[in-house]
Amino acid sequence: MDFILAAANGLVRMPWWGYVLVTLALTHVTIAGVTIFLHRHQAHRALELHPIASHFFRFWLWLTTGMITREWAAVHRKHHAKCETADDPHSPVAFGLKKVLLEGAELYRVSTADTEMIAKYSHGTPDDWIERKLYSKYSALGITLMLVIDLVLFGVIGLTVWAVQMAWIPLFAAGVINGLGHHSGYRNFQTEDASTNILPWGILIGGEELHNNHHAYGSSAKLSNKWYEFDIGWLYIRILETLGLAEVRRLAPKVRIEDGKAACDLRTLQAVVTHRYDVAARYARTVMNTWKHEMDALKSKGVKVDGGRVKRWLQREPETLRADERAGLEDALTKSAVLRTIYSMRQELTAVWARSNDSKEQLLSQLEDWCKRAEQSGIASLREFSRTLRGYQMPA
Repeated sequence: MDFILAAANGLVRMPWWGYVLVTLALTHVTIAGVTIFLHRHQAHRALELHPIASHFFRFWLWLTTGMITREWAAVHRKHHAKCETADDPHSPVAFGLKKVLLEGAELYRVSTADTEMIAKYSHGTPDDWIERKLYSKYSALGITLMLVIDLVLFGVIGLTVWAVQMAWIPLFAAGVINGLGHHSGYRNFQTEDASTNILPWGILIGGEELHNNHHAYGSSAKLSNKWYEFDIGWLYIRILETLGLAEVRRLAPKVRIEDGKAACDLRTLQAVVTHRYDVAARYARTVMNTWKHEMDALKSKGVKVDGGRVKRWLQREPETLRADERAGLEDALTKSAVLRTIYSMRQELTAVWARSNDSKEQLLSQLEDWCKRAEQSGIASLREFSRTLRGYQMPA
């Protein structure tokens, strides 16, 4: 009887809040493993990890998720390569928010069944003996072992601890980040996809909440960008770096704007291309007053336009809009020459950095021509932005 009671209670006994804290701590280690090891290290090579740190995360993720490194990295790399298209493994634009939020783990499993895709996008991931003979071959064994450990340590309540551990990544990573991170929140950068920063403080999901920042600078080891943002994953990386267990390879470059430049030069062009998503976001902010004034002018004339929706549509790429949204935008543009101008100028500006086959001299000429036409448009906000655009500079 004593043995049965001991088994039911487990080796570790705590008050109820102790089990809550332990469960949160265990799931947080898993989140750290996903964001540091799988995401920033394996998928994007933004940092290097010492073999001790790297293998600890591999082992822990085997215990707590059963995910295979090459599969996770491949699915995520394809997400970036095919973002917001029908080939995106988990885009709310393609599948709808509800499906990605509630069935994100299932979408992940469907993607991992595509062996050709895995082979194409999984280059550079672990392929050593323990990966082939244990972690990949017996991926379900790890989570079974974790269940046994939780039951031995915590008794019957260990089943609840284990269940929370198993649900954490499918819910928050596969669901919340892949779903809400492409639907709701704020955007520092006007990326070509629908990515958003869910919150400015990335704590609960290891910094992954700053998803728009990540899509703007995918190879950066640090996901926070503004002074008020916090990326706890970056804090852990800095600690690992101090201990000699990590080496940061890439960070997002700093935006530098020089006042008073009269013309664009090659350094301007390089800076504009490098910071293209910041340029697009700054453009949207600069023309905001023009948009507001035009909305008021249309309203005073009795012209019906949904200002809030038009605002969102003007800042998004055409391919991320549904058919009804594109139709609504076209309708609004036919009612306002000013809206047509600020929209067409935005599209022409983004086309500058999309012309990869043009020479630097051709792109520079196109950029300077854009600035001149903005200044001659008769729209004050475009003249203002033209001066800002000429000031973009790379560090000397």
